[in-house]
Amino acid sequence: MYNIHGRKIGLSIILLCFICTQGFSQFKAKDNYNYLDFQKKAYYFGISLGLNSSGYQVNKSSNFITNDSINIVNGIYRPGFNLHIITNLKIGEYFDFRFIPGFSFTERIFEYKVGTGDELSNKSIESVFADLPFLLRFKSEPYKDKRMFVLAGVKYQYDVASNSRAAKDKAQFLVQVSPHDFSVEVGAGMQFFFPYFIFSPEIKFTQGIGNVHIYKDELLESNIMDNVLSRMISISFNFEG
Repeated sequence: MYNIHGRKIGLSIILLCFICTQGFSQFKAKDNYNYLDFQKKAYYFGISLGLNSSGYQVNKSSNFITNDSINIVNGIYRPGFNLHIITNLKIGEYFDFRFIPGFSFTERIFEYKVGTGDELSNKSIESVFADLPFLLRFKSEPYKDKRMFVLAGVKYQYDVASNSRAAKDKAQFLVQVSPHDFSVEVGAGMQFFFPYFIFSPEIKFTQGIGNVHIYKDELLESNIMDNVLSRMISISFNFEG
């Protein structure tokens, strides 16, 4: 269901931005007083504050079918927040290269249904990620100090609070994930140009492309899972100038 809804949302955002871009392109840069001032800058900096909802996409192993204890395993999404620094480099009139390092604070949960009843067991994974995202942004023609944009790129994350470094006597009872994660990001948003700064709310979808699961054959909660990928939806409020 997440895959179906994710595709629909992503396609809707791209279509909406394309329509708005085509509509705004009919207007020249009139009434763009604040925008014209910022166009003189080849690069600028800023800060990004945001909220996120993150979880795991769980692909089950063959052991899930043969085990008689756990009937269901899911990744549950939990809220978190982000804090990043923005470096923006203009590439012509319509493109930007963006490097936005910072931190993401997340909680992700593995939920298990044990036995034939309704008993649920949760394994919480709390993380503090050091983020290194590299993004390319395409912007529409400006209209009255406003501008739509879409962006896409890649991101590397390192979990400074990873449970993969737990002591051996504790690690044997933990469902562990790797501190390293690689993902792709797509998103959309709008720029509002003010006299002293640019306000840019945006929404991004992040999909992990590498398996973060540290497999343990002796731990049932681990050996019923094969490939585990991270996922995140984030809403950011950017202040640049």
